[in-house]
Amino acid sequence: MTLEAVNRAMAGAAQRSGREVKGITLIAVGKTHPLESLLQLYQAGHRDFGENRAAELATKAAAMPPDVRWHFIGPLQRNKVRLVRPVVQLLHSMDRLKLGEAWLKGPGTAPPVLLEVNLANEPQKSGVLVADAPAMADRLVALGLDLRGLMAIPPLMESPGQTRAYFRRLARLRDELAAAHPAVQELSMGMTDDFELAIEEGATMIRVGRAIFGPRVEQ
Repeated sequence: MTLEAVNRAMAGAAQRSGREVKGITLIAVGKTHPLESLLQLYQAGHRDFGENRAAELATKAAAMPPDVRWHFIGPLQRNKVRLVRPVVQLLHSMDRLKLGEAWLKGPGTAPPVLLEVNLANEPQKSGVLVADAPAMADRLVALGLDLRGLMAIPPLMESPGQTRAYFRRLARLRDELAAAHPAVQELSMGMTDDFELAIEEGATMIRVGRAIFGPRVEQ
């Protein structure tokens, strides 16, 4: 695929689900890809970029134009908050109170966050369990965080179609949390192999790397 092909696929998925594609943000994930590849996308008019390594984000952000909207989508250690917080528009991977406390420290208003949910209780993945999400959302909001929605990475399935049930579960959870916290509206879900399904199930943000940039560059 290319950026143009991804945009066409997004539009088709939005139409199938009776949605406006303008309500869906495509985050181009540049992990391991060179700055030149991101600049080409920028020159084509794209502005939302995502990274999941703090140092890589900081390096690329310093070299890209200032109107880029950066998203941090990977696990974040508290000692790396200083690299990420001044740069991003949105943190997708808030998953614990200690990180929330660290995120609030520093000058100015802390950028908004999404609560990461571990939909299948996979030990190798970050995120709170579905059952724990309401209480964690309450605690993060009480702490003073600007909680805007949820993020999840479904388990790897034999067929991308099998992830649909997980996307539906995250959308239901978002609706449940929004009853107590109206600002909780965003659903960051869907990647290269399943973003069309995610859009059909309500994704407001999709995180796509390989379909835009090609295979990851080995480092």
